[in-house]
Amino acid sequence: MDVIGLLMLLACGLGVFAAAVIAFTLRTLTRPPRRTYSWAVARGVPGEPPEVRVPWGRVEYSSWSFASRGRDLPVWDIRGARADGPTAVLTHGWGDSRVIALSRLPALLACCARVVMWDLPGHGDAPGTCTLGTRECDDLVALLERLGPAEPVVLYGSSLGAGVSIVVAARDAARLGVVGVIAEAPYRVPRLPAQRVLRMLGLPWRWNLPIVMALVGSRQGYGVSWVASPAAGGFDRAVHAANMPVPLLVLHGTDDEVCPIEDGRAIAAAAPAGRIVEVEGASHNNLWTDDRFIPVCAAAVAEFVAALKSAQKKAAGAAPAA
Repeated sequence: MDVIGLLMLLACGLGVFAAAVIAFTLRTLTRPPRRTYSWAVARGVPGEPPEVRVPWGRVEYSSWSFASRGRDLPVWDIRGARADGPTAVLTHGWGDSRVIALSRLPALLACCARVVMWDLPGHGDAPGTCTLGTRECDDLVALLERLGPAEPVVLYGSSLGAGVSIVVAARDAARLGVVGVIAEAPYRVPRLPAQRVLRMLGLPWRWNLPIVMALVGSRQGYGVSWVASPAAGGFDRAVHAANMPVPLLVLHGTDDEVCPIEDGRAIAAAAPAGRIVEVEGASHNNLWTDDRFIPVCAAAVAEFVAALKSAQKKAAGAAPAA
């Protein structure tokens, strides 16, 4: 074999290797691990709403599904402790599910009349794949349309779900009955969190991640420019927060290793009625699992929901008689 032939063979091998790495990276980001009931059982944590302990007794709930983008997505519909409270719609983050989101349930049930939890496509028990927050907004809208605007809604989103909740509130809060948003550990654009997740998994990211993000952006209508610029393509969650007509509460750990707290600060500062509660020493996944941080987060949620209820009562009292 001559030198040119050897170089061509090596080039072909390198090309196959690069394509395999890109395909694996794309699959890793769009098909995250499934966190289902069996995952919870293996770890000895609650896997369904009745397994969550609350001071007032047994948690009552029903299960149903709604259609979005040709898929049926599963829902837990849970009765809260406050009949005069809002409905909280909880949207989990990348690689999570309704099961993992159960850690937020006691705090939300204590101040809400109803908590609705769902699995995003490609997560938990839901079919489909993850689109890194580009199309999940459509799914949340479909869920809110199914619920109807009869009751005031507070959107609670974690990480990816936080950005989805912000976008939906900014676009259509009034029509969908949204009165406030709680964003836990939000990020502005997905490249940095994706980079950090890949690095934590011990996977390459320096050259393959920009290619994967460009592929996802092009496929979902954001273009390749969102890879380099936070403001490009219209994804930046801080830009959407600036257009929110409802209050925003950001909960963010100061030691978040996935989503930088600087993003949470920027998003809260951009919102017309935004504020941030920085949880000292908390990381990305322990705001609701570490006993040091749970009281801080629960108090912030209760205060935020109470302020929303107070504002609604004032608005109703000030409204002219028909």
